[in-house]
Amino acid sequence: MSDSPRPSPEALLADAGDSSHGRLKVFLGFAPGVGKTYEMLSQARRRKAEGTDVVIGVVETHGRAETDRLTRGIEAIAKRSMPYKGHTLAEMDLDAILARKPRLVLVDELAHTNVDGSRHPKRYQDVEEILAAGIDVYTTLNVQHIESLNDVVARITKVRVAETVPDSVLDRANDVELVDLTPEDLIQRLKDGKVYLPDTAERAAQNYFVPGNLTALREIALRRTAQRVDDQMVNYMRAHAISGPWEASERVLVRVNERPGGVALVRYGRRLADRLHAAWTAAYVETPSARNFTEEERDRIAEALRVAVRLGGQTVTIPAANVADGIVDYARANNFTHIVTSTTRRTWWETLLRRSTTFEIIRRAGGVSVHVVPEQLTAALRGREARRTSPRIDRRAYAVSLVYTAAALAAGFVLKRYFGITNVGLVFLLAVLASAVQYGLWPSLVSCAVAVLAFNFFFLPPVHTFTIADPENIVVLVTFGIVAAIASNLTARVRAQALVARERATVTESLYQFSKKLAGVYALDDLLWATSFQIAQMLKVRVVILLPENGLLTVRAGYPPEDVLDESEVAAANWVWEHATPAGRGADSLPGANRLYLPIRTGRGAIGVIGLDCDKPGPILTPDQRRLFDALADQAALAIERVLLAVDIEKSRLAAETEKLRAALLTSISHDLRTPLSVILGAASSLKDLEGALDPASHRELITTIEEEGQRLNRFIANLLDMTRLESGALAPRLELTDIGDVAGSAAARANRILAGHKLTLVVEPDLPLVKLDPVLFEQVLFNVLDNAGKYAPEGTTVRLTVRRDGGALRLEIADEGPGIPPADLERIFDKFYRVLAADRKRASTGLGLAIARGFVEAMGGTLTAANREDRSGAVFIITLPVETP
Repeated sequence: MSDSPRPSPEALLADAGDSSHGRLKVFLGFAPGVGKTYEMLSQARRRKAEGTDVVIGVVETHGRAETDRLTRGIEAIAKRSMPYKGHTLAEMDLDAILARKPRLVLVDELAHTNVDGSRHPKRYQDVEEILAAGIDVYTTLNVQHIESLNDVVARITKVRVAETVPDSVLDRANDVELVDLTPEDLIQRLKDGKVYLPDTAERAAQNYFVPGNLTALREIALRRTAQRVDDQMVNYMRAHAISGPWEASERVLVRVNERPGGVALVRYGRRLADRLHAAWTAAYVETPSARNFTEEERDRIAEALRVAVRLGGQTVTIPAANVADGIVDYARANNFTHIVTSTTRRTWWETLLRRSTTFEIIRRAGGVSVHVVPEQLTAALRGREARRTSPRIDRRAYAVSLVYTAAALAAGFVLKRYFGITNVGLVFLLAVLASAVQYGLWPSLVSCAVAVLAFNFFFLPPVHTFTIADPENIVVLVTFGIVAAIASNLTARVRAQALVARERATVTESLYQFSKKLAGVYALDDLLWATSFQIAQMLKVRVVILLPENGLLTVRAGYPPEDVLDESEVAAANWVWEHATPAGRGADSLPGANRLYLPIRTGRGAIGVIGLDCDKPGPILTPDQRRLFDALADQAALAIERVLLAVDIEKSRLAAETEKLRAALLTSISHDLRTPLSVILGAASSLKDLEGALDPASHRELITTIEEEGQRLNRFIANLLDMTRLESGALAPRLELTDIGDVAGSAAARANRILAGHKLTLVVEPDLPLVKLDPVLFEQVLFNVLDNAGKYAPEGTTVRLTVRRDGGALRLEIADEGPGIPPADLERIFDKFYRVLAADRKRASTGLGLAIARGFVEAMGGTLTAANREDRSGAVFIITLPVETP
C-alpha cells in the first residue's frame, strides 16, 4: 500500500450499494428449532413498533404456540393456492407482495423449493425479485442448505439436503445474524415437543439431533458467520483506506520464492498458523525478473504452492514491480497479521548494491509481524546448504552492448572535430540506453563501464591514458558514469515492466479472441476442437478432451487428433471425472499416468475432463500456465454447458411439440375421421338392411350422404398429405403465367357444393395482369379458405371473393359474415390443428386447411393474413401476390 493510501473504489461501491435495491438480512442457524423464525419475528415487531411497514410473506410456525403469537398484529399476505399431484398447496404470493410494496417483508425458509408452475423454481429467486423491487427482506436459513457446505454436512449427519441456496446469496446479504443455541438446550427443546411432533421428534433424536452432529453443525455455522464478518471488516478497511492490520483475527501470509527451501517455508507457515489457530495463505510475488527464471526455479515455485494447497492453505500470485511492495501491500489490503519469509545468502557486492528483500519487508511492514526463517533451516536437502542456481549468461547481449559502445566511440571521433567532448558523452549515453532497452540491466551496466573507460581513454586529456589532468574533467567523468548507470537502471526496469505488460496483453488478447470464437460456435464438436487447439497453442502441450457419452467417458476431441487412450489413461480420466480433482502426471493422485488430467467444471459440477501431455520432464504446467489453463478451461466449460443446455432445450422443445402435435392429431382424427366414417357406415348399413324397402328418394339421399362424407374423408387425407409435403420441404410449385380470374372461378365452382347453404359472390376486376403461380396449388388455397368461411359463417350469409390490383401486386379478399376471429387468434389460426372457440363449439375441421393455404402461398412468393371486417361482423382473409413486370 502506498504512503498515502486511497479508499478502494470496489469497496466503496460495495459499501454504498444500490439505493434502489432492498436490503437482505439472513437469520442463520445450525439446525431446525434454534429459534430463527422466533428471532426474525421479534425483530420485525420492533421494526413495526418504530413505524416500519412490515408484512408477512410466508412464515412457517410449525405449530409452535410462542412463534404463532408473534405473528399476531402483523399483516400477512394471503398465500396462493397451487395444484400439485392431485393436491392443493399454498405458496407465497410474489405478485401480491410486489403490488402491496411494503417496506419490509418476512420470508421464512429461504431454501424452499416452489411448486411446479410458480414463476421461480426456488424461493431465494422470489426474494431476489422482491429485493430488486426495493423491498427489504428478513429471511431464515440453516447452514446445511448453503451450497458449498452441503457435502460437508452430509458427511457429518449422513443426510444430504436436497434444497440448497447458492453461496452468492449469502455473500450479497447486507446482514447475517447467527441464531445460536447450545446442543443440550436444542435437544431439550426437541424432547419438549417445541421442534417437531412427537413421532418425528423421536426419529430426529435418534438420527440427526445427536450431540456430536449438533456440535459439528454449530461449529460450521460459527465459522461461516465469522468468515462473513471477516470479509465485511476487510471491505470496511479498504473503503475507508485503513492500512491495518486490525488484529481481530490472526492471518498468516507465507512468501514463496524461486529459491530452494520453499516447501519447508510453507510447512513452517502451516505450523505457525496451527499454533495461532489462524487462516493462512501462500503467496508468490511475480516481478518482471520472473521472465529470467530457469525451469528449475519455476518448478520450485509450483511445488511450494502445490504443497500449500495439500496442507489446507490458500494460494495467490501477486503481480508487482518488486517483491517487498507486493507482499506488504497485499498483507495490509487483506488484513494479514503475520508475514513469513526467509533470509537469503548474498555476496558482498550484492549487499553493497541493494538492500535485501527481507530487510525491505521488515522496513515497510509497519504493524504486521514478520517471521524471518534462516535459509539454512529451509534447505531442500538435509545437511546441505541451499545453493542458488547460477543465472544463465546471454553472451550475445553483452557482445552487442559492446558493439553499441564501439559505434558510439566511432561517432565520438567524428563529433570531436566539430563539437566539445560533452556532446561525445551524450553519444556514449545513447549507446548505454540502447543496450538497456534491448537487453536489460546487466549488459547495459557493462556497456556503461566500458563507455566510461573509453570516454576517459580517448577523449579526456591526456588522451590514450587513464590519467585525468584537469579536475573539471573528473567531475564530468563521474557525472557521466552516474547518469549512465542511473539511466540504464531505470531504462532496464521500464523495459522489464513493458515486456511483462506486453506478455499479459498478448495473453489477454488471446483469451478475448478465444471467448469471441466460443461465442460464435454452436456445434459441440467445433467448440471442443477450438478449445483443444487453443490450449495446445497457448500452453505448448498436447491436449485430449473427454466428455461423458452414454454413461462412459469418451474422447471427443484432441490436438493433435487422438482417438484412443490406453486402459491406464482411461482409468485416470475416470477417476478425475468421479472425484472432480486433478490426477495423473505431477498430481497427488495416480502420478504414474502419462498425462495430467484436470476436470472441466461449472457452477453445477464437472462436465468433462481435459488431459495434458508434453515431452519435457517434470511438472507439465508452471503456476503461470496453470492460471492460464484455468482461464481457458473456465471459458470452455461455460461454452460447453451452453451448447449442452441448448441441445437439451431443443430436445425438450421438440418433445413438447411432438407431444402437442400427437395430441392434436389424435383429437382431430377422433373427430374428423371417426364422424364421417360413422355416417358412411350408418348409411351403408341402412342400404343393406332396408334393401327393397326404401323409396327412390331415400335411396338417393343415403347414396349422396355416403358420397359427401367420402369426399370429406378424402379432403382430410389430402390435407394431411399436403402438410407432410410442406414440412418435409418436398413441395416445389410449378410456376407459370396464369390468369388469376380463371383460377378464382374454378375454385368458386369447386366450392359451390360445400357452400350450398351460403351465397357465394365472385368479383374480379377487369384487365388484371397475368401472375406467376402454380394454378393447381393456388386453386387449393382458395378452396381451403372458402371451405373455412363456409364452416364458420352462418347459413344464408354471403361469402365474397374479390380479386383486384393493388399497386404492384394482386390482392384477393375472401370475406364472410360470421362471428369474426378473436384478436388473440389472428395468427394462431394458421397453426396446425388449431381451431377457434371452445372444444364443445369447434366446427368439423382438421385445423390444417389454413396452415396449408399459407404454406402454399408463401411457397409461391405471396402472403396470406387474416383480419376482422370493419363494415360489419365477419372475417376477411387477404392474399397478396407479386406481379412481374413483362
